[in-house]
Amino acid sequence: MKKLLSAALSAALAASLLAGCAASAAGNDAAAQSSGAAAVTPLASATETLKAPKYVFLFIGDGMSYPQFQAASDYLGAMADSDYMQAEPSLDDNQGAVLDGPVALNFMNFEVAGSAVTYDSNSFAPDSASTATSIATGHKTYSGSINVDETATKTYETITEKVHEQLGMKVGIISSVNLNHATPAAFYAHQASRSSYYDIGLELIDSGFEYFAGGGLLKPDGHDKENPSENLYELAAKAGYNVVNTQAEAEQVTGGPVIIIDEHLADADAMAYELDRTDDMWALADYVEKGIQVLDNENGFFMMCEGGKVDWACHANDAASTIHDTLALADAVQVAVDFAKDHADETLILVTGDHETGGLTIGFAGTDYDTYLSLLSSQKISFAKYDSDYVSAYKTGKTSFEDVLKDIENLFGLKAQGEEGDKLVLTDYEKSLLKTAYEKSVNEKDTGMAQQQEYVAYGTYEPLTVTITHILNNKSGVSFTSYSHTGLPVGVFADGVNAQEFKGYFDNTEIYHKLANMLNVK
Repeated sequence: MKKLLSAALSAALAASLLAGCAASAAGNDAAAQSSGAAAVTPLASATETLKAPKYVFLFIGDGMSYPQFQAASDYLGAMADSDYMQAEPSLDDNQGAVLDGPVALNFMNFEVAGSAVTYDSNSFAPDSASTATSIATGHKTYSGSINVDETATKTYETITEKVHEQLGMKVGIISSVNLNHATPAAFYAHQASRSSYYDIGLELIDSGFEYFAGGGLLKPDGHDKENPSENLYELAAKAGYNVVNTQAEAEQVTGGPVIIIDEHLADADAMAYELDRTDDMWALADYVEKGIQVLDNENGFFMMCEGGKVDWACHANDAASTIHDTLALADAVQVAVDFAKDHADETLILVTGDHETGGLTIGFAGTDYDTYLSLLSSQKISFAKYDSDYVSAYKTGKTSFEDVLKDIENLFGLKAQGEEGDKLVLTDYEKSLLKTAYEKSVNEKDTGMAQQQEYVAYGTYEPLTVTITHILNNKSGVSFTSYSHTGLPVGVFADGVNAQEFKGYFDNTEIYHKLANMLNVK
């Protein structure tokens, strides 16, 4: 069932497709930004009558802003122009090959492209809980809170709860990370803390939504190991959910309510990174396809699908994994696009992000005006899998630096030595960075760095691994500024019924208001 990447992509240039992104800004109250409680006026007129879509697909790339999908687009263009990348014509002349440019992801071809501001009640660099709350309910709140106000005394009803109760639409929630993680939770839960995983899981069960699929539930037995609570999966089964844990069983599912947990869970019980996924493992696109099968009915459905590991890869500054998980989200979007071909006048597809993660940028001081994005294809494994399958073994066996370098060449393409002009050959400076990180990770030696210097170098990640990805990123001509979130606006791409409503530059709460208006929910 794996989707072919080529089916999800267009050969058109991304630059021309994004020309219509700039439009008039929404007149939000600037003073509300500093006060914490933002008063946002819906852009759509309350009296405007819009046709209600029967089928709504909302795709959220967690941590995905313009740098993430543009990097994926540019990467595809670089791979298509690999001969050019090898030729490296001088900027001082016009001789040689001409770069064809990026290859647009499918949603970059959508009829409408807008932008949304992402700040929350206490930060211009918000978290997933508050930003997903804005999208799901139209309200700002503090970072870390899910569908409650700043005092945690008032709860907000979500768009999914409203269409489920008021319109009889079926609802599906899909995520490549944990189903009770912040972004998916924002469509069914109401908690002061996003870390209340068990209570969020209880709300998942109580929601009555027909389809949940993706990563496993965090803290399924509660937060107290000494006094465990009743298992969430068992409670879900008692509540009438078909809880499915194998791919073979998932293939047989035809109806809900159902909770499908990916059989091949990886780090933190989330789905594997796309870079680590094998052809026999379901992709995010497969869960969307199954969701359509489960949810389709005469009253329609609302499906939210999160590409959560885009965010996780950006936190770790792993550009290659970021790009591949962004492409996996595009493959999932293609399933909705294909569905809409048979329901053209009934379907709305939205693709957006909750915030940007990592401060990713296309460009690096060490490569000047050049980029070599095809070098990222040298990476064969995600940072997380390298940590679990290799670095842990290095620590146990005290593997020599020379042997570690052999693995680095095999898995990331970085070479201790090679032909002149080979951009994957490590410089003496880069080798010294790797050696210091190796000693820190494998031999647990003090780097001699100040605390701030060490955090800037490694964040909270495995020093050896993050140093490898930093070096490969930089050689490729991309870089990160943070291990956390940033305040960049996110793209909002719309196709289908009422797509024109999402044109312009607006607050992320407007996504909810526009949906609520056209769906005519109270």
